[in-house]
Amino acid sequence: MGEPRIKAGIWVSAAIRLGNVLGKPGMVIRKGDADAGGVLVVLRGRAGNIALTQFREADGRLAWMRGTGAAPVSEAATDEYIAKQIRYDSDLWVVEFEAADYVPPFEGQIV
Repeated sequence: MGEPRIKAGIWVSAAIRLGNVLGKPGMVIRKGDADAGGVLVVLRGRAGNIALTQFREADGRLAWMRGTGAAPVSEAATDEYIAKQIRYDSDLWVVEFEAADYVPPFEGQIV
């Protein structure tokens, strides 16, 4: 059995609060489905942005994938990636954090 799932809206609120406490302010760019929407996180730094896409591993554990690759990308590339993901999943949340070190303010395995 995997870890318990919490509603997307609650997870987003908690992640933003945690980011603010840790000095990595965050904001919701796009609201998705409050109950079951997926989450895409943009980490903003000096060299560009990294987008993390949420997914579930085979055992149900939450994990993150660097959707835009390992290296930071431009604002235009970030926007293009977000638009593509929204076309695929209209319930998607988009949240961004100022994270100069490109480390999200929440726990989670990044693959």
